[in-house]
Parts: sequence; C-alpha cells; structure tokens
Amino acid sequence: MYALKCSPIHAPLLLTPKLQLYLFSSIGYLATRVLGPAASCHGQYCKDIFVRAQFDYDPLEDDLIPCAQAGISFKVGDILQIINKEDHNWWQARRDCSGGSAGLIPSPELQEWRAACSAVEKSKHEQERGTGPGCTSHTDGCDSSTVNCSIFGRKKKQYKDKYLAKHNAVFDQLDLVTYEEVVKLPTFPRRTLVLLGAHGVGRRHIKNTLIAKHPDQYAYPIPHTTRPPRPDEENGRNYYFVSHDEMMTDIAANEYLEYGTHEDAMYGTKLETIRKIHQEGRVAILDVEPQALKVLRTREFAPYVVFIAAPLLHNMADYDGSLERLAKESDLLRQAYGHLFDLTIVNNDIEETIGALERAIERVHSTPQWIPVAWVY
Repeated sequence: MYALKCSPIHAPLLLTPKLQLYLFSSIGYLATRVLGPAASCHGQYCKDIFVRAQFDYDPLEDDLIPCAQAGISFKVGDILQIINKEDHNWWQARRDCSGGSAGLIPSPELQEWRAACSAVEKSKHEQERGTGPGCTSHTDGCDSSTVNCSIFGRKKKQYKDKYLAKHNAVFDQLDLVTYEEVVKLPTFPRRTLVLLGAHGVGRRHIKNTLIAKHPDQYAYPIPHTTRPPRPDEENGRNYYFVSHDEMMTDIAANEYLEYGTHEDAMYGTKLETIRKIHQEGRVAILDVEPQALKVLRTREFAPYVVFIAAPLLHNMADYDGSLERLAKESDLLRQAYGHLFDLTIVNNDIEETIGALERAIERVHSTPQWIPVAWVY
C-alpha cells in the first residue's frame, strides 16, 4: 500500500458544508487502502474483472473524490482492470493490466447519481428560463430534491439507497452509461458491420463499394415495404413487398430493427433478413440510426460499430453551409453515442476512408479483441 499525501481539492466548491465534511472524513479510509503495483487480487479484490470506460474522467476536476491524487484519469474506450470494489462509491482500478498503481474511480452507482442530478439541475434551469420541456416528478416543479441530490448530508444507509430515486421520471428518461464489463479474446468473429454517421456523410457509398468489391464477404439486408411493386421489380430482389396490415403486425411483434414512412409507404429492415445473411456466412452491412444499437449490440448480431465522422472544415470550401451542418450533426452523434463506437474514421477522402475501413476489419479478424462479457457467457 502507498501512503498518499492529499492536497485540498481545488475544483469549484459547489458543495454544502455537510457534503464537504462527509467527503473529507473519507480521505483517510480510502487513501490508505489504495493498492500498489505488486498487490495481488484475492478476497474482496477482483483479479479478472475488466471494464471499458463509457465516459471521460479526470480526478483533478472532480469535487466529490476524497483525494484527487489518489484518482486515475481515463477516456471513453479505455480498458480498466477493477482491483477492488469494496467501497460503495469509489472503486480501485488500474489501466488494462499495466502493472501500475491502482487508483480511485467513481463506482457506477455514484456516476449514475451524479449524471442524473446534473440532468435534473439542467432541467430545473430550463424550466426557470421557460425553455425546457415539462417536468414530471413527485412535485410540481423540477426540484433537485425529488431525486435526492443532497443525499450526502444524510445517513450512510440513505446514501447507499440513493439510486432508489430512479423511479423518478427524470431518471427514467436518461440513458446512463458508466462502464461495460469486457473480456479479451484471441479472435472473435463480427457478424455485422454497422456504419453510423451524419446524414450525407457518405455511408451509403461506403456500403455499396464494400459489397461490390467483396460480394462473398458482405451483403445488405433487403428492406420490406408496403408500396406496390413497379413493373420491373421482383419480390425479394430489391424489396420484399408486404401489405400494410402484415407489416404492422410484424412491427408489433418486434420483428423489425427499424422502420419509417416515405411518400405514404412504409419501409423497414426486418431482423430475419439480417439473420439470413449470417446463415450464408457473410457479414451484414447496416447504415442505420444509432438507436438501433440497443437491439444490435448482442451476442447474436456481434456488431463492429464504425463511426464515419464528417470531414474537417478547414480542408474544403463550404459555400452553402452544408458541411458546417454536417459537422454539427456529427459532433452531436459523437457526444451521444461515442461510447459505443469501435472505430472512428474522419471522411476527408472517401477512397481513403474505404481503405482504412478494410484494413481495420482485417485487424479485427486477426488480433485480440475486448468483447462485452454478455456476448461470451
């Protein structure tokens, strides 16, 4: 164990006196239990637990950590080895079995609580300005007390129960992300290639090029539609033609990955068409909306998620502002879903992007990978 010298926290002190007292009283307990590089994992320690971080963290900017020097920083996508999670609020971890010293990271519950309270405060301020949506909670207003945002000043048992506030509507509306447990495998076949990106960034061209170059390796699931076939169209070639009632029945049975309406006709991608491609031994390529990942990120579909980012604005002229709009949409997607990306490629040149993607997929098939535990066990 290491003896740590903890300086006062210099982050903005937005804490109540009770909260500050609670946090600083914890410094001695937590700091003296941080493990050194040679520490073994046994008893309460978690030798073989690895997680992928789904948020950025810097202990020097955290006004809740008992000792900033005892924390470790990380970025979205970093792999952390969990050494000890005995404390309810602060886990001990090190980066990817590096052999370095363990440090403190916020527990999932603490991070979820923090994110939820931040959202409550944002909602409250929007309500005060009259710019936010209506707030449904246990009270008429968006009061942070409805989600126990001052819980630190209460008894420890109540603090441990703080996430019971998830029943509040504000919590229910959040898609809270913290860590995803992963395992490292020598190889793991990816069955689906998911291309995410802003509309107009070039995903369709990339998809069509890959299928044309490697027809034995890739295929695109044929969509279903309720529009009538044209004279030159054959069912099952470009589209599967179904009745409106049939499509609505299948949607109600959760048989569609996604669907929508265009010119009074419905279009959708049925899950069975993706499974058919897998049965043929090929990889299904999808250019879908990011919400579809909630269905796809499973062992069955085993996706490799590639984000095609908008080109850098300084590389080209933007006469009508379309590139700026593309860049803004791209940034919003990255902020909201970046923790789900396996790879990000900036599409400054479409042919270079396709080449980079092909090389990345080759590496995936030949090098060890960190895979969500849920896909394996």
